Amino acid sequence: MKDQIRRKLEQLADRRDEVGRLLADPAVLARPDAYRDLSVEFSRLDPVVAAFGEWRELERQLEAAMAMAADPDRGVRELADQEVRALRERIEAGSMSLQDSIVPADVLDASDVFLEIRAAAGGDEAAIFAGDLFRMYSRYADARGWRVEVLSENRGEHGGYREVISRIAGRNVYARLKFESGTHRVQRVPATEAQGRIHTSTCTVAILPEVEAADSVEVNPADLRIDTYRASGAGGQHVNKTDSAVRITHVPTGLVVECQDERSQHKNRARAMSLLRARLLAAERERQQRETAATRRLQVGSGDRSERIRTYNFPQARVTDHRIDLTLHKLDDIINGALDALIEPLLREYRSEQLADLS
Repeated sequence: MKDQIRRKLEQLADRRDEVGRLLADPAVLARPDAYRDLSVEFSRLDPVVAAFGEWRELERQLEAAMAMAADPDRGVRELADQEVRALRERIEAGSMSLQDSIVPADVLDASDVFLEIRAAAGGDEAAIFAGDLFRMYSRYADARGWRVEVLSENRGEHGGYREVISRIAGRNVYARLKFESGTHRVQRVPATEAQGRIHTSTCTVAILPEVEAADSVEVNPADLRIDTYRASGAGGQHVNKTDSAVRITHVPTGLVVECQDERSQHKNRARAMSLLRARLLAAERERQQRETAATRRLQVGSGDRSERIRTYNFPQARVTDHRIDLTLHKLDDIINGALDALIEPLLREYRSEQLADLS
């Protein structure tokens, strides 16, 4: 364990002891609000400090075992060597667990998300690739038991989407997908290419956490222009007869959102408002991150789609994430939804960045 992390844990232990003393102070007992806040803090700190105490006890046991390993008796040395190996494994596991426990949680990690995919450079091939990406995320969502709802779509002439916006709901969706925002590039031979030449196309992806109105940026109703229109696409005769689709324009920023998934105009309006809040929140978080963490490689949760984050090279069956210099030769698995091979290394890198900040 790094010295900086150990010092941080020692500070938490001192704070836990201080909070424990305050909870026994009659002056604090007489102030219910202060007592409640301190009780919450103590309940958060106590298990971390207890685990740190157990980890330090393992260190002491390791020191004793290493001393035994120098015993002149061969049998004692062999037993000591086994004990040293076992203790080192437990200490390493405990160290990782303790580091995770002091990394501040992202308050939005448990949120559902809006997934926006748009074809960029590459014409019809970019639209087809957008369809591939949407299918990839949908299959990943299915594997994790999440629910996917398409809110609006604009299909390409030869398949895929010029734009598709969906909502993904489930357990810790944002925590798993927040690193997917950015420009995704594909290199392959399009089906329409007669000469067999490799083309490069791009799509932009944005992952926007869905937040409650009380937790999001304030939206003045006077700043909104709300239009209704008849939904297009599948839906039967009902869709063609009612103005159920909703388009909301946020006049100060020029942001436009729409939803035509539901037959109820009221539900579409609520979903569109939620999407608008998510976009406004993402813009505010991006502004804050530019000011405080301009050098971050992952650009977590910013929705920044200007940076090329990943390349899918079909001729070589490889996927490269450029932010962490990770290349995997398992494109077929990944494009079919096996995204954990990319997501887990990104999560580890993010945790390392946070630990570095704590240090």
